[in-house]
This record gives sequence, C-alpha cells and structure tokens, in this order.
Amino acid sequence: MMKYKLLTLLLLVMTTVTMAQKKDKPAYQLFTAEGKSINYGKMLKELQEAEVILFGEQHNDPIAHWLQLEVAKDLHRENPQRFAIGAEMFEADVQLVLNEYLAGQAPEKNFEQEARPWPNYVTDYRPVVRFAKEQKIPFIATNVPRRYAAMVAGGGLAALENVSEEAKRYIAPLPVTVNMELPSYKGMMAMFGGSTHGNTKSINIVQAQALKDATMAHFILGQVQQGRQVLHLNGAYHSDNFEGIGWYLKQLRPQVKARTITTVLQADLEKLSEENKQKADFILVVPESMTRTF
Repeated sequence: MMKYKLLTLLLLVMTTVTMAQKKDKPAYQLFTAEGKSINYGKMLKELQEAEVILFGEQHNDPIAHWLQLEVAKDLHRENPQRFAIGAEMFEADVQLVLNEYLAGQAPEKNFEQEARPWPNYVTDYRPVVRFAKEQKIPFIATNVPRRYAAMVAGGGLAALENVSEEAKRYIAPLPVTVNMELPSYKGMMAMFGGSTHGNTKSINIVQAQALKDATMAHFILGQVQQGRQVLHLNGAYHSDNFEGIGWYLKQLRPQVKARTITTVLQADLEKLSEENKQKADFILVVPESMTRTF
C-alpha cells in the first residue's frame, strides 16, 4: 500500500511538472478597462473608429514597441490616405529634419544626429519611423522642446511670457491652463513635496508636465483637423486614467473620439489586477520577467 501511494504521488508530481512545462508562455495579454480579456482583432476594430489613439508605453518594453508597430501597420492598411503617427519622442522643433528624412531628402545618419532622438531610438522607435518613411505616412514631432519645459520647471509657466513668436510655434497656445486637481498631477505634487511652506518646485514640475501634455494634444489635433486619424506614441503616464494628453484633447475638442492603450507589468497574465483596471480603454499586460531594451 505504501509503495502504491509513493508511486501515485510520484506520478502526480511528474504530471504536474510536465503540464507546467507544456503550458503556454504568452508574451502579452490584452484586457478592456473593466478587466475582460479581449483579442487583438476586436481591439483593432474599436481603434479604427477613433480619431486619436494614445498608445501609452513603458519606454523600455519591447512588446509595447512591437505592438505599436503592428497597430500602425494595421490602422494604415485600413485608412492609408488619412493616417498619421505622432510621438512624444520627438520635439516639435525637429519637424523640419524629420520631414526631410521622410521625404528622402536627408540621409538617415544626418536625421538621427540632428533630430535629438532618445538613446533607445535605434531599438525601439526606428522601426516605426522607417515604416512611416516607406509608406509616406506623416510623422509628427509633438513634444515641447525640452528647453521650454526646463524653463517652466525652473520658473513656472510665467517663464514663457517673454518667449519669441517663433518659439511659440513649438508650444501649445499660451496661456496653458493647468488643472492641479487631476489625480496624476496631484500625485506628482506629492512626489516632489507638495505645495506647502512656499514650495513652488513641485508646482513648477507639474506645470512643466502639463506643458508637455498640452503641447502634444495641440499638435495631435492639428492632424485631426486635417481629417487624419492619429496614432500617438507616448509614455503611459501622459495618458493613463484618461488624463494628461487626453484631458487636453477633450478641453480643446470636446467631441474628439479618442481611445487609449496603456502598458503594465504583471506576474500573472490570466487576470487583470484591480489596480490596473480603468487605466485605459485597453490594457496591454506584459510579463514582469520580460527582458528590457535598456
């Protein structure tokens, strides 16, 4: 009897190990805001109805970057004549050299030197820029030049009052309204010490963040007004919880049809954790163990 029990236990362990080894190891899973699993095709169908898609990423996540490229390809296939891509990763004052590269006028080497690309450009963003070039898709540099964000971080939005008319071409129309009650901005305030005891540093940092959000929304809507659907790539913090860029889109164009995607990490891909629900219209869940690009 004892030998039988030991044999049964051994077989059970071996079966469990074998099943674990054979279990699929998906690289990602998609969920709705409510936490319901959704397949890529159904998500894509809903995205096709939007004027703006804000794809929030973790900057070093290879799955998010791959899926951004796939979404770009599929949306363009459905709407080839009226589709544009925008990105936080390029600042508005490099639009000229970006356009020259896309038109085949500027060599790629010069473009990558002069456009001030992020350090992870080659691995994470070059594929989608090259796709835009191949397909002649407008690619919009939407972010505020960092020198103006730095000015605001140091002296608040009032620091922009005396910038030149030329400089204003690269900034959201002034004055920029900042809703300091938005949870994301309140969270930033708390992170940097709040606004008590005359601490203006945290207020200025939030205003600099808001300037980026407002500027990106401004340039996105410039494309929407030309009748184009825009896929916008940005850090998840700029669009999570339907705030940031999305909030400014709604302020500037209340009727805009926008959809959001965010990227989160979880150990378990079978169920969306409670803290990740309602972050976006669609949640891209990537394994915590996924390798990073930097």
